[in-house]
Amino acid sequence: MNIGDAAQASGLPPKTIRYYEDIGLVQPDRRGNNYRDYSDTHVHNLQFLARARSLGFSIEECRQLLSLYGDRCRASGDVKAIAIRHISEIERKIAELQAMHDTLSSLVEACHGDHRPDCPILKDLAGDRT
Repeated sequence: MNIGDAAQASGLPPKTIRYYEDIGLVQPDRRGNNYRDYSDTHVHNLQFLARARSLGFSIEECRQLLSLYGDRCRASGDVKAIAIRHISEIERKIAELQAMHDTLSSLVEACHGDHRPDCPILKDLAGDRT
């Protein structure tokens, strides 16, 4: 199938599929006219990548997971280790977001939100601690 059909079947835009090809995540066959030719296996791998990316795995992690997926002699522990590392990264990001939320909430609470020009939010953004 052509890239448009593969895009529709996988739920990924053609631009993303071309990018994945450029970085070696998928390697479609080429027809005599040098057009890309995607098989059902290619589409399945694209769906796999779409799902992995939707869970926040990096491109490199996706590369590792796709390689492990294709390796029938893999150890599930290798897959689990990647997922555990990713969970740790998600937890780190959640903590950062919570800290941002708490800081901004405090600033919003300190702001009167009235017609006066004094604004603790702008003071904090400007680095003015007075």
